Amino acid sequence: MMIDRLRLAGSHLLLAGTSLVCVFPIYWLFATALRRPQDVSSLAPIPWPLSVDSYLDAAQKVDVTGLIVNTFIVAILSASGQLLIALLASYAFAMYTFPLRRVMYLAFVGVWLVPFQVTMLPNYILLNRMGLINTLIGVVLPTLCSALAVLLLRQHMAAFPKELIAAAKIDGRSSWAILWTVVVPNLRPALAALGILLFINAWNEYFWPAVVLRQSNDVLQLGLRSFMGTEGDQWGPMMALASLACLPVLLLYLVLQRHIVNAFVRSGLK
Repeated sequence: MMIDRLRLAGSHLLLAGTSLVCVFPIYWLFATALRRPQDVSSLAPIPWPLSVDSYLDAAQKVDVTGLIVNTFIVAILSASGQLLIALLASYAFAMYTFPLRRVMYLAFVGVWLVPFQVTMLPNYILLNRMGLINTLIGVVLPTLCSALAVLLLRQHMAAFPKELIAAAKIDGRSSWAILWTVVVPNLRPALAALGILLFINAWNEYFWPAVVLRQSNDVLQLGLRSFMGTEGDQWGPMMALASLACLPVLLLYLVLQRHIVNAFVRSGLK
């Protein structure tokens, strides 16, 4: 009994230590943003006295509200498009039998293994011909299909009880109605978890917006470049803007964390 308690205590200590290592960079980000400008390079673990001068400085140099709105638009459009396409594709792969289904599914797996940098140049040339360079739509359009999202949802679709599908067909429902009235309500935790992951990935994206938007700073991640220069980096305003970029993601996770936990628990049970 004592050995079991020691093992449990050791496991908890290990988890607590790992959590502190993961949380500390986020804490230091906010701590630096809340220091006075003259104390921004201080190594004191607790920022005191607290100051919002870095936030005010950031608000004066960039349009913080506009950056947040643009980033949210890009992230929500990208995540919603990926989720919708993944839902339809995974439903077709799991529920239908058609020629070359396995070949097409393997093609999706192959696309997932191809680095984005390989397809970046063709996407850029296509967007340039369509006149979508330096536009938010140009950032969103090439990201609307996610092979990883298709693969993850396909696993949930394959494990979905076929009896419910058969009962719905006997009831006279069409395939479209079955998807939205039977499948989607039962996959809500998995869809919520995947949607959050897709949103966070789109929200944090830097490389592709930097390519499409060129020298403009229309999203939060590119707005951070405004505080980087040859004469030195302005760490206070930069950390303040970076902390604002973290807040929506943290709030989103806190609100929907139950769905994420349920999705992973159900995946483990399956």
